[in-house]
Amino acid sequence: MPGASVLAAHTVGVMGSGTHEHDTLARGVGRLLARRGVNLLTGGGPGVMLSVCRAYVKSPRTRGVCIGIIPCASASEPTRPKDGYPNEFVELPIFTHLPYSGERGQDALSRNHINVLSSDAVIALPGEDGTAAEVSLALTYGKPVVVYSPDPGLVSRFSTLVPRVSTLGEVEEYLDRWDITD
Repeated sequence: MPGASVLAAHTVGVMGSGTHEHDTLARGVGRLLARRGVNLLTGGGPGVMLSVCRAYVKSPRTRGVCIGIIPCASASEPTRPKDGYPNEFVELPIFTHLPYSGERGQDALSRNHINVLSSDAVIALPGEDGTAAEVSLALTYGKPVVVYSPDPGLVSRFSTLVPRVSTLGEVEEYLDRWDITD
């Protein structure tokens, strides 16, 4: 893993669409987290996960690792990863026996619990039901969570109890408030 030497003290989970990259948003967050020297944790697949992982891994950093929590293909195939997982930029894949996501994102057999519980803070980018489930789980588990999107319509399904920010600078201020740095 070029540029990274040891695990950082903090891990930030970035949650978002598994189908749309939202590349401008995800790229900025990936670069920010690399610069801050924290670990990046995602669901390890396509969409936002791919975009943020790519930006993080390609950015200069002295600490931190790109972690992917990988779902299995199905309940009947717990040892086979879901197709498209992990993406090529995940440096530390953690394979699970957990197949559920999307509408079943809060189910006990969803890796979303691991995603949230393993993060010191969560940044939610635009996404669908699975991302909304992760936002709700962050609230349930008392994790610091912020929703980042300049377009409120893209995150309207997320809990209104979670603060919204619309700029990368505000994301950085959020991380500063929670002292999320190396």
